[in-house]
Amino acid sequence: MAPSDMMDGTVAAIRQTLDSSGFENLPVMAYAAKFSSALYAPFREAAQSAPASGDRKSHQLSAANGREALRSLSRCAAEGADILMVKPALPYLDILCRARTQFNLPLAAYQVSGEYAMIKAAAAQGYIDEEKIVLETLLAIKRAGADLIITYFAKQAGNLL
Repeated sequence: MAPSDMMDGTVAAIRQTLDSSGFENLPVMAYAAKFSSALYAPFREAAQSAPASGDRKSHQLSAANGREALRSLSRCAAEGADILMVKPALPYLDILCRARTQFNLPLAAYQVSGEYAMIKAAAAQGYIDEEKIVLETLLAIKRAGADLIITYFAKQAGNLL
């Protein structure tokens, strides 16, 4: 299970329902530090899921507030999350690194569609070596503390490795 809404109590409700229904071993990966980011735009455009009006800032974190992100990670851990996620990955490596020192749970990082699109666009223009940048960015995410990396480059990275 991977609830992405970041609403207080969601992880606890899911964990309690799973446990009471005999699914104690089904892990819950919380989108615990999900930042309000322009890097979601390519996915939202492709999925036609952009908000019709307003934005999602009411339940996503401000880029300026790292302490709030750590409180959100802590809340999700206390509610019973088995895995904590930081999303997007690259702009928030500092949060991932701080989380690694504070939490004993597995950490996931989501390299989102905008991160993917930037690399693809720069490579298409000949500005960067795509294969090298893919591996370098994934290594940076891992080095910052991620145990799991969710990326659009998964198949490509697997073939490169």
